[in-house]
Amino acid sequence: MTDAQRGHAAMLAFSGLIAGSFALGSMAAPHIAPTTLNAVRFVLASVIVGITAMMTVGIPRAAFAAPWRYLLLGGSMGLYFVLMFEGLKTAAPVSAAAVFTLTPIVSGVFGYLLLRQVTTRRMALALAVGAVGALWVIFRADWSAFRAFEVGRGEMIYFWGCIAHAFYTPLVRKLNRGERPIVFSFGAMVGAAALVTLAGWGDLRATDWSALPPIVWITIVYTAVFATAMTFVLLQYASLRLPSAKVMAYTYITPTWVICWQAALGHGLPPWLVLVGVALIVVALLLLLKDGHPA
Repeated sequence: MTDAQRGHAAMLAFSGLIAGSFALGSMAAPHIAPTTLNAVRFVLASVIVGITAMMTVGIPRAAFAAPWRYLLLGGSMGLYFVLMFEGLKTAAPVSAAAVFTLTPIVSGVFGYLLLRQVTTRRMALALAVGAVGALWVIFRADWSAFRAFEVGRGEMIYFWGCIAHAFYTPLVRKLNRGERPIVFSFGAMVGAAALVTLAGWGDLRATDWSALPPIVWITIVYTAVFATAMTFVLLQYASLRLPSAKVMAYTYITPTWVICWQAALGHGLPPWLVLVGVALIVVALLLLLKDGHPA
């Protein structure tokens, strides 16, 4: 496999793992403060990735040069996850996943501003198709809601988090100084853990840990191991091999994964009209993958 193909494989795995956060997060969000859940998940993920890095490639002293880079990266990703869980208190998982598919557009803008990565015509067409599909799902195929532009509070909160996520992707390539993906991920994760813990210290102290339902602990473990530790490394790996907009193109398949998660958890399927929007999102992904944009 070429480097670009490995990047694509990493993002396919990323999209499937990240989808679980929407399905499980919507069930856990009402029971715990977003900062508390994410502080714990980032600390656990930092330990997991740090130990893995030490046992495999090692963590050279040079990796700690310019630690402000990790605070910037960690702050961006930490803000995304906190706003995601805050938004999931009221937004439906599939609808939130559709909001997530708007990030390639924003990521393309940041990619140009930070790295001068130019979006091709095919990419622009794909982004437009994906945006239409995302809006179709967000408004639940309700034309009257679209005309009134009745966006839910949860979706709006989460959208601001997606902007932070879109900023993170080109920032990885901008700030990386040759560090291996797992080492760079560890630094960003520690930065996220520190900033989210500081921001949510009051909520952490006020949480009655013994009263939390099992779904919260399941979500914490899943998000720490699979949706944080593994996806951080996958995203770092892909970001160093693919253009920012193409990396974020894999967010287009997230709603489809979320629908599968929802069905597997016994929550049923959305109305068939909503699935039309999902189909448009998949078309956008295929258009982006056929694009000849250089890595």
